[in-house]
Amino acid sequence: MSLQQEINKRRTFAIISHPDAGKTTLTEKLLYFGQVIRSTGTVKGKKTGQYAASDWMEIEKKRGISVTSSVMSFPYHDFHVNILDTPGHEDFSEDTYRTLTAVDSVVMIIDSTKGVEPQTIKLFKVCRMRGIPIFTFINKLDREGREPLELLSEIEEVLGIESYPMNWPIGMGKRFLGIYDRFNDRIVQFKGEEKEEIIPLQEVASHGIEEHHVYQETLGEIELLEEAGNEFSPERVKKGELTPVFFGSALANFGVQTFFDTFLQFAAQPQPRKTNEGLVEPETNQFSGYIFKIQANMNPAHRDRIAFLRVCSGKFERGMSVNLSRTNKIIKLNQTQAFMAKDRDTVDEAYPGDIIGIYDPNIYQIGDTLIEGKGQYHYEELPQFPPELFRRVQAKNVMKAKQFRKGIEQLVQEGAIQLFRQDLNDSIILGAVGQLQFEVFEYRMKAEYNVDLEFTSLGERIPRWIKNEKFEKRFFDSRSMLVRDRYGAYAVLFENEFTLRYFLENQKDIELVDLFVENDYQGVTS
Repeated sequence: MSLQQEINKRRTFAIISHPDAGKTTLTEKLLYFGQVIRSTGTVKGKKTGQYAASDWMEIEKKRGISVTSSVMSFPYHDFHVNILDTPGHEDFSEDTYRTLTAVDSVVMIIDSTKGVEPQTIKLFKVCRMRGIPIFTFINKLDREGREPLELLSEIEEVLGIESYPMNWPIGMGKRFLGIYDRFNDRIVQFKGEEKEEIIPLQEVASHGIEEHHVYQETLGEIELLEEAGNEFSPERVKKGELTPVFFGSALANFGVQTFFDTFLQFAAQPQPRKTNEGLVEPETNQFSGYIFKIQANMNPAHRDRIAFLRVCSGKFERGMSVNLSRTNKIIKLNQTQAFMAKDRDTVDEAYPGDIIGIYDPNIYQIGDTLIEGKGQYHYEELPQFPPELFRRVQAKNVMKAKQFRKGIEQLVQEGAIQLFRQDLNDSIILGAVGQLQFEVFEYRMKAEYNVDLEFTSLGERIPRWIKNEKFEKRFFDSRSMLVRDRYGAYAVLFENEFTLRYFLENQKDIELVDLFVENDYQGVTS
């Protein structure tokens, strides 16, 4: 099969949502349709011992949440699917933002009982800024929820994107009969959990559906949509200007396959990627890709480190030599893997859109570009976000210093948490977006490195980086704490807004920079 044919088959997408909207449950159903799993687990399945396939960390299973992105690849009909299941909790949004740079489309899940929620808005903004096509799945139709027209209006008004319902619910909750599939001109009847029946429109009368009051209401709403709704445009979908909307229930496995089959028709195939030298097309024969995530200890028995690489152009072949553009060092890629959450198989070849794992002997960084041959361009930098909460940390047992240093180094490199060192005494300070990051970090240090931690809270701080190459250190104190980040750059952790303003007024020779303002994601976390 040619390179272009392989590219045409690829569909690489992320699933995003507010926590508890049904993201991981929907992912399970898609894996089930791809015959990757024989039965679907429940995210909070502690009593049965059955867990979601994409939640592979022990803490994810215990807490019933996703705390790290996972990758699942499988064939489905004529497509090769790469799903990136992202953490829904806002404390892990940095991992989600980086993951979104590696996809070509996004599925946004909205809880029909709650509508558009805060975390959904933040993630949606990132997708819009990157021009990523967005498909919407409105979930939990088997429960009583908000009116469909009200949900559509909220999507358009709050998110600022036009919508086109590909199907329409016939009732909801106890009155839920199924969906009117506008795109395929059929009714998909809800027959109870895990069961549905497809009925062509011309055969509806013989199935007795017309007798139901909710079906007549649905016909009226469909007529309204045909007259006053937006027109469907695949071109506008690809530009991220129009979101196709699907209704269903991931838990009851209703409407999910209808959604998946239609989604794959219109989801974007691998797209060109920006570099410092211009766009690189997927069809370019020269292999290239970039690392968007590093994960330590996916296999605790081997204490390994895996770098996740998005293939952007050309054909990857195991054993090929590539140039790490940051260091201009030639590396032979012998140990490469494809993923199904924590399960891995050796991968011998991969194509644009694929996500592969590369064994990392501690040489890669998030954002690194790998290129076949002598190329030295690099893909655009991945977003960085300043932490808001800070804690000093040390090992409770000084005899565990070696394991402590190793754990800190590896978990920081994979982006699980941010590292700073106080300039005055070199003590270690960790920065996080939210409290849960500290809890997961503490859990993993104990579980993976056998190190108990001792924290001292510094509370919320406002970080600013120092742009000057030279400055006097005597102007800093505990309220404006001078630190160095993991790259050695100087930053200041201000106690509050008053301290920051006072410093700016009195130290005009020291130029401060907010990393957040300097990248393309301004306004996402506000």
